[in-house]
Amino acid sequence: MDIAVLVCEGAFDSGLASVLDVLDTANAMAEQLSQAPRWQVTTVGFTERVRTAAGHVIECQSTDLAERADLLIVPAINQRAPEVLVELVSGEATKSERELVFETRARGAAVATACAGTFLLAEAGVLDGLRATTTWWLTPSFRARYPRVHLDQSAMVVRDGGVTTAGAAFGHLDMALAIVRETSPAVADLVTRYLVVDERPSQAPYIIPSALAQSDPLVAGFERWIRDHIAEPLSIPAAARHLGVSERTLQRAVMRVMGTSPIRFVQDLRVEQATHLLRTTDLSMEVISRKVGYEQANTLRVLLRERTGKSTGSLRTVQQP
Repeated sequence: MDIAVLVCEGAFDSGLASVLDVLDTANAMAEQLSQAPRWQVTTVGFTERVRTAAGHVIECQSTDLAERADLLIVPAINQRAPEVLVELVSGEATKSERELVFETRARGAAVATACAGTFLLAEAGVLDGLRATTTWWLTPSFRARYPRVHLDQSAMVVRDGGVTTAGAAFGHLDMALAIVRETSPAVADLVTRYLVVDERPSQAPYIIPSALAQSDPLVAGFERWIRDHIAEPLSIPAAARHLGVSERTLQRAVMRVMGTSPIRFVQDLRVEQATHLLRTTDLSMEVISRKVGYEQANTLRVLLRERTGKSTGSLRTVQQP
């Protein structure tokens, strides 16, 4: 596979390095397996030298070489503020990058990115109608600006229609491994062992619901109300009345910001609080369950397993006396 890695001005250093390191290690591991595929990687840019966010200077080949690549990888630009990020990826400064991404997909080649790089791909129009993911804490801004993209905020890697997207900054690692695994699962397994990389199929365990909620005053108020009543049987209509809105308005706001229903948001906050108590106290599961609004401990156990992929025993870090 011929891969072009496009280095943008202000690229996220760890994202760029993760991609290059995984692919270089994959080539090294391929030598240990007979008839293993190889990945020909070329670092390209719109200038001969591109400066990363941390100030490192990357020597780049001409983007003309990307026109022959089977896959264009675009490591994310290191920008955490949603408003600044949108202004950057939609402005004149990244016009050439957007055009290259669009032209790459137009000729049928694949494109991949992670973290905030998904905004650049969405702005180029190559994600319309497709499933994609992005950094979990950028999902409210992404969903609002790109409603034609079917966003999955829980997934770590999503592949659809020739485009691969991955989650937050270190999702570059997962993205690169997914690219290797598509061609050679055996090589990908060797890479994960040599680099000591764990499989992370979902971003869900890393999402901080309160951080997402703060992007909207109504949802932030709903979150505070839930936390104030978390040990009680919760009523969505009662919450809506307390906040001075209709139940439908509350449902729409939560779906717009959180990408989920109010009931599921309540469950997310209960899981978050229960996980915190498991890790920081020696309270029994029965007590913790009641503290987060569940009469039966088994109900909470099932929910924790579903949302975190872990048992209560593995979540608890404080040893019982």
